[in-house]
This record gives sequence, C-alpha cells and structure tokens, in this order.
Amino acid sequence: MTSLCANSTIYSFNSNISLHSKNISVFNFMPPIKRNNVYSPYAIRCSNIQLSDPNYVTIFDTTLRDGEQAPGASMTAKQKMDIACQLAKLGVDVIEVGFPAASQAEFDLVKLVAQKIGNNIDEEGYVPMICGLARSTKEDIDRAWESLKYAKTPMIHMFIATSDIHMKYKLNMSREQVVKRARSMVAYARSLGFEHVRFSLEDATRSDKEFVYHIIGEVIKAGATCICVADTVGCNLPNEFAQLIVDIKANTLGIQNVILAVHCHNDLGLATANTLVGICAGVRQVDVTINGIGERAGNASLEEIVMAIKCRGKEVLSGLYTGINTKHIFTTSNMVEEYSGLKLQPHKAIVGVNAFSQESGIHQDGILKNRGTYEFIPAEDVGFIRATEHGIKLGKLSGRHALKIKMLELGYNFEEKQLGELFWRFKSLAERKKVN
Repeated sequence: MTSLCANSTIYSFNSNISLHSKNISVFNFMPPIKRNNVYSPYAIRCSNIQLSDPNYVTIFDTTLRDGEQAPGASMTAKQKMDIACQLAKLGVDVIEVGFPAASQAEFDLVKLVAQKIGNNIDEEGYVPMICGLARSTKEDIDRAWESLKYAKTPMIHMFIATSDIHMKYKLNMSREQVVKRARSMVAYARSLGFEHVRFSLEDATRSDKEFVYHIIGEVIKAGATCICVADTVGCNLPNEFAQLIVDIKANTLGIQNVILAVHCHNDLGLATANTLVGICAGVRQVDVTINGIGERAGNASLEEIVMAIKCRGKEVLSGLYTGINTKHIFTTSNMVEEYSGLKLQPHKAIVGVNAFSQESGIHQDGILKNRGTYEFIPAEDVGFIRATEHGIKLGKLSGRHALKIKMLELGYNFEEKQLGELFWRFKSLAERKKVN
C-alpha cells in the first residue's frame, strides 16, 4: 500500500508503481520547493503560464462553457459577460467563454470577451487567458481563431474522444484515424497563430492506457502546449485517477514539456477529490466551475479546490498555491446561482448558506468561546458577510449560551434565573416547530 501525498495517508492504493519508490514518485515530478517564494503569480498568469513556478496551480474556469451545459442553466449574453468580468476580478488564469462554432451568439460573446476582458490588464500585469472550445475540425478551429484572436493571450481548447465506446459509437473512427485527426488539427491550430493549444482526451479514464500515451505524445509533437485528462463520466475513484496521471507522466514522450491538466466530473461525488489527487500527482492546471455546476452532476468546484489549496497547500501539498483572490468567492457564487437559476444546497461546502452557521448547542458554545473551535475556514476569507456577529441560528438543539447571546443581540439582558425560565420555554417551543 502506498500513500499519495507526502506526509499523508488520505489516499492509499496497491500498485505496480510505487509512488514513493526511488524511480517514480508523485513528488519526484515536482522540482525542489522554494520555501521563500520569490515568484509572482502575475508573471505566470500574464503571457506565459508554462511551468514558470512548479508550485503554482493554474485555475481554468469553465463556468461559462461546461457550467452552462447543466440542464436549465442557460444564461443571457449580458449575464455571461457579467460573470466573465467577475471571474477576472476573482483572478482566474483562464476563462473558457464558450464554443464559438455552436452559434453566432456564442461566437459573438467569445469575441466580445476576448476584446474587452482579454485585453484589460490590471495594475499588477494580470490579464486572463481567453479560451474557446473546438472539436478537432478545421471549421471549429477557424471559428475559434476568428473569435479569440483579439485577446492578448488566446487559447484554443480542442478535444477528441479516445475511449473505445466513443470512437466506435460516436465518432465511427478507428484509433489510427483518431490519432491522425488529432495530430493534423493541432498542427492546423498552431498554423493559424494559436500559441496556446490545449488538447483534451474526452473519456480518458475509460480509454486504453497505451493508446492514451501514444495519442498524447503525437499531439505534443504536433504542437499542443497543454494536455487535459478528462474523467468525462466521473467514473474514477481517487486512487485509480491518481495512478492514471502518474502513468501518463511516466510513459508519455514529451509530457515534461507541456502543462498537464485535469477535467473531473462529479457523477460519483468525487470531482474535487479526483482533482486534488491529480494535483498531488503533478497536475498544474485544473478545470473548475463556480458552485461546481455543469453536465449531469457537475464539475469540480472552484471554491472547494481553491480553498483546499489555500488552507492546506503549505502543510500538505508542499507549498502549492493559486492566484485567486478568495475574498471574491462568495459574491461570484451568488452571481452564478442567481443567473443560472441553479440553487445551492444549504450545506454546500464553502458557499452554502449553512457553511458558516451553527445550531448545535455544543458547537455554538465552542464558537462563542473561540471561533476556531468549529470554523476551520474564516468566513471573511471567502467574502462571506454574517447577518449577525456570531452566525448563530437558534433551534431545538441550541444551548443556553447561544440563547443568551441572541437575546443580547436583540437588546435583552436577562438575569440568570429569567434566562433559565426563558430557555426551557424556548426549548419546548423549538421541539414543536422550526425556529427561523
């Protein structure tokens, strides 16, 4: 049994390749850590995100593309433009705006974002890359170039399916034909002027590994600068997904010269976990959406990935970090929830309405004495503004301490005997009906 992350036993698995062997290790793929970081994330994020700092994790946001593919999540062009502006304020490295070949409206939006947001350089030199999706066809690539070429740093995100089931039933193509198409279309995209060509293997987690190594090597030779491994149907468990990344890095020619990315779906509720183990295995670009929205069960959630790195990156992930301004997370989440119409679970991590609320008496007492007892993440770090100072909700499980504080917030200061009588009357009422 081997452990995935250094000094951690979160994910362990049996494997022919030991992640802690002298030859192949998750962290052997990472250059030595700089403890006193002298790099600026803005230098990486401006015109060249290619391996400038091995500790920097690039955030590829696909809320406007994959996120909008969630049933019922369609948004107007104005709403999508507002979200794109907010994503830039949040500090994402890449904004995947849409699929330019899908419609004229989609083409126009991608072009507008490329022109406006893709050239809006802030005082620290940051400007997001603007990305558009394209199938591996000349028509799609042409439309992508015509819409994206106005951005300071345009990126094309090409893809082709690599699993046998997709190649047989969807593409009706052989493996040889798929490799030939992928190789030629990557070269074509480079010939148009794209310096950043991202190539995704759709359904990579159900693809033959030897074929995966081969096609990646071929598109790298053709000019791909970023390779994305997609768990398209969200079928992998963390141990097998991590092993896939390790195997790709160990067996693919040229992989050390490109950015490696992952795109994880949430069909088994493991998109965040799979993305994080991918990072542990050496991935340095992650696909995310605000609130985790997307096809079927959704995608890896930006807020969960970013806060996991922010809170545990130094201690557990050997100094990894992102360039996200986390204080804009809550505002961005609210905007996407409102515009998409997809309501959040109250207990959604980081941004759910209950994420920073307590109703249990034991928890409330701890919070009132020291907030760190039950709040690992400070609400202020994600821009959450409490309705009251303590964020306490009264209910049938609440204790005397919480009731006293709530009464003081309302302007009532009861003596202990009065408070005791009030407490039992309150408990009796709370057991019969919900207290808002």
